Amino acid sequence: MQLRYVFTELRQGLRRNLSMHLAVVLTLLVSLTLAGIGILLQKQANLTEDVWGNELQITFYLCNGVDDRNAACSGPVDSAEKQVIEKQLKADPYVKSYDFENQAQAYERFKQISDKSNWSGSDPVVRQSDMWQSYWVTMSDPHKSSEIVEAIGGLDGIDHVSDNHETIGPVLSAIDGLRTAALVGAILLVIAALLLVANTIRLAAFARRREIGIMRLVGASTLYIALPFLLEALVTAVVGIVLAGGALALVVWLGVVRRLSNAHWTHWVGWHEYAVSLGIVAILGVALTLIPTLLLTRKYLKV
Repeated sequence: MQLRYVFTELRQGLRRNLSMHLAVVLTLLVSLTLAGIGILLQKQANLTEDVWGNELQITFYLCNGVDDRNAACSGPVDSAEKQVIEKQLKADPYVKSYDFENQAQAYERFKQISDKSNWSGSDPVVRQSDMWQSYWVTMSDPHKSSEIVEAIGGLDGIDHVSDNHETIGPVLSAIDGLRTAALVGAILLVIAALLLVANTIRLAAFARRREIGIMRLVGASTLYIALPFLLEALVTAVVGIVLAGGALALVVWLGVVRRLSNAHWTHWVGWHEYAVSLGIVAILGVALTLIPTLLLTRKYLKV
C-alpha cells in the first residue's frame, strides 16, 4: 500500500472540501460541548445528592446530648431508642428505605462542604463528637413527607428533622432541566453532524469518481480506496474534539473553579469530572465521524 498516495489524497481532500469540513468541525464543536456540559450537569446532580441526600429523602437527626429545647433529648441517643426508631421506620408504609449515618461518616461529609478552617488544626471549631447521628429516609411517595415526620419525628432520641425534599428538590430540578436541555440540543446537532458527514463523503466521492473508477479497474481494494476518506473523517473528529475539550475546560474554569466553587454549600464538579466527560466526548466524536464514513463509503465508492 503506497502511503504517499494516501496522504496526498488526504491533503487534497481536506483542501478540496474545506468549507464542508469546517462546517462539520463547528457542528461537532457545539454538539460535543453541549454533550459534555450535559455529562457535567449529571455528575453535579449526583454530587449534590451525595452531599445533601436524594430529593425524596428526610433526615432524622438523633440526640447528641441534653437539649433543653427538646424534651425528647435527655441525653445521647441509646441503642434501645434506636431500635424503636428503626422498628417504626420498617413499619411505616411510606418509607421505601433508610440508611444510618454515624458521627464519623457525618464528620467526613461535613468536611466536604465546609471551609477547612472549621475542622482543621489542633483546636478545630467543629469536632467529630459534635456531629449528629442520623437516619436518611427515602420516601416511596414525595408527597407523604409530613406523614413520616409526624409518625417518627416525635420519638425519643430524635433531636430534629430535615426534609431535604423542600430544600434541595428545586435545585436538583433546575440541574435536571439544564442537563435535559443540553442533551436535547446535543442530539439535534449530532444529527446535523451526521448529515454533514454524509454530504461531505458524497461530494468527495463524486469529485474523485474518475480516480476511483481507474483504481477499481486496476484491482484496488475497497479499504485502500476508502482510507483517505477515513483519515479525513478522523482529522475532522480530532479537531472538533480538541476544540470541544477547550470549550469544556473554559466552562469548568470560568463557571465552576472561578465562581461556583466559592459557594461551599455543596461539592462541585472539578477537573476529574472534566476528564471523564472529555473521554466520553472524545469517544462520541470519533464514533460520529468514523462509523458513518465506514458505512457510507461502501455505498458511494461503488463505481
